[in-house]
Amino acid sequence: MALAPWIVLVALAGIDVLLSLSGRKAVVLDMAPEVFVGETVLLKLKVTPAPLGLIARFDWPEGLSGPTETGFSGDTATVPCRAVRRGVWSLSQLWLLWPSRLKLFEFTPRLPVKLEVRVVPNIRPVQSGQITTTVMSTLYGVKENRAIGEGSEFHQLREFVRGMDVKTIDWKASARRRSLVARELQAERNHHVILALDTGYLMREDIAGLPKIDHATTAALAVAWAAAVGGDLVGYFAYDVRPRTFVAPRPGRTAFARLRSWTADLAYVGRETNHTLALTELNARTPKRSLIIIFTDFVDTTSAELMIENIGILARRHLVVFVTIRDPELEAVVERSPDDLDGVATLVAANQWVQDRRRVLERLVRLGVTIVDAKPNAVTARLISTYLDIKAKDLI
Repeated sequence: MALAPWIVLVALAGIDVLLSLSGRKAVVLDMAPEVFVGETVLLKLKVTPAPLGLIARFDWPEGLSGPTETGFSGDTATVPCRAVRRGVWSLSQLWLLWPSRLKLFEFTPRLPVKLEVRVVPNIRPVQSGQITTTVMSTLYGVKENRAIGEGSEFHQLREFVRGMDVKTIDWKASARRRSLVARELQAERNHHVILALDTGYLMREDIAGLPKIDHATTAALAVAWAAAVGGDLVGYFAYDVRPRTFVAPRPGRTAFARLRSWTADLAYVGRETNHTLALTELNARTPKRSLIIIFTDFVDTTSAELMIENIGILARRHLVVFVTIRDPELEAVVERSPDDLDGVATLVAANQWVQDRRRVLERLVRLGVTIVDAKPNAVTARLISTYLDIKAKDLI
């Protein structure tokens, strides 16, 4: 009599196992092979045969993020997956979880899967054609834009008429023709544009769900495409504790293709940046006056001292654009009223950070550096606008 309940339980367990066995599970994963960093794509998962109450659990690699588990509708499941790091990432295993028919057991097999995803810098602004349209309409438009001044190149001779600048008269040509002739100039093309990316530990900080270096690479690719459309030559330079990569400016869209491949392989470095060594090397490698766009960051006025000094040396020969990305969460702390003493301490620290940042940027402006200080969602547009303004004024 005492053994009867246990015998019944063992019988029910055996029956439950026999009813729940459904053969070997076949798993099919489908996802785009290439994803832009910061974007979300759908992972489609199909399991056959699919028992009732099936749940899938994921062990995401470092470059991808998503829900830890998801349920099924029939034998399929759709999982949103966000790309958070550049690189090639693999999903090699998957856990399935489902209850037995009589709810006495839970099955949790681990199944090997094979899914490889390449996370690359975001070039959607380039693919959409918006940058090409903006650059073409701004620099050229319906009527070709011709800027007169230092650094301009000869376009053609034309008859001098009242209202034109007397300084444009070509006296030798006028003497030969025995009538006043003016030199018509147009803005130079084929300028050198150098994209210098700091890959040190400060650029690993997450802002708006992505490291600063990924926001910087997106903006760098956008302005590289704008420069290629504008007829300029694009080069790039990466540095952290020492100079890493330098590629001399090259013309056309082939330079953009090389730049995209290069930025896709940029490492997330945990070392402090040596601005003195890197910017001295960059100055030595660019003897011709160029537009140098520096993507970097700083913590306070003390740590930024050497950076300011070396950027000032660069600015004596070149036109320098300093690009830094603001933290919207930290700015929100400054605007929010504190509720307790901890909040007051946080507010004081945040205000000190904002003031230090402002002082550093003001010193750079006094050195003749153009500043692009914007939030992550606005840095690309601000940088392209700055580039177009420089081109229109023929400042290079």
